[in-house]
Amino acid sequence: MAPSAPAGRPARLTFRRLLRDRRGVSAVEFGLTAPILFLVVFGTLQIAQAYYVKTVLNGAVNSAARKSSLQSGQTGSTSLDTLVSKMIKYVMPTANVTFTRKNYSEFSAVGMPEDFTDTNKNGKYDSTECFVDMNANGVWDSDMGKSGLGGANDVVVYTVTVSYKQWFGFAKMFGLPENQTIPSTTILKNQPFATQASRSGTSVCP
Repeated sequence: MAPSAPAGRPARLTFRRLLRDRRGVSAVEFGLTAPILFLVVFGTLQIAQAYYVKTVLNGAVNSAARKSSLQSGQTGSTSLDTLVSKMIKYVMPTANVTFTRKNYSEFSAVGMPEDFTDTNKNGKYDSTECFVDMNANGVWDSDMGKSGLGGANDVVVYTVTVSYKQWFGFAKMFGLPENQTIPSTTILKNQPFATQASRSGTSVCP
């Protein structure tokens, strides 16, 4: 009679065979690495998408701004905005495109506040203080620019803002806004197609 196998030997042999068995390893490894791989790939695509939209936007804004600075652009701002919008929607059909224009008498006035009388010497405007209304809207503004293209020799700040819902859901996954917002601003001086209009403010005292 042959001697019986030591107790537990079959279990050890089975375990050793399982350790040497490499079948299905690739599937397991892919399952572990796939989420990270997809995150990197689609995250890169999302960044590339935003960069592409930004590049197209900058080119469209610069082109439209140059055309706006001509005398012919004074009556064609709407058509120029439409052209910019079409260029953006060609690469991002779902985008929302908004436009703003502010004009100033000179470059040094861009973004500057309206003058005011700092009665209490606190370095900021208070509603009880007098100010010089440069844009004729009746209220003190931290930016004295007037809306629109202005006239000859005026400095124009042209801003286009593009917003769209991102194609991939990683932003929401990480608690970030789902909507991507990309602004583009250019500053140009209108051509001297006429004499620049003088600007004078009105003193306003509440």
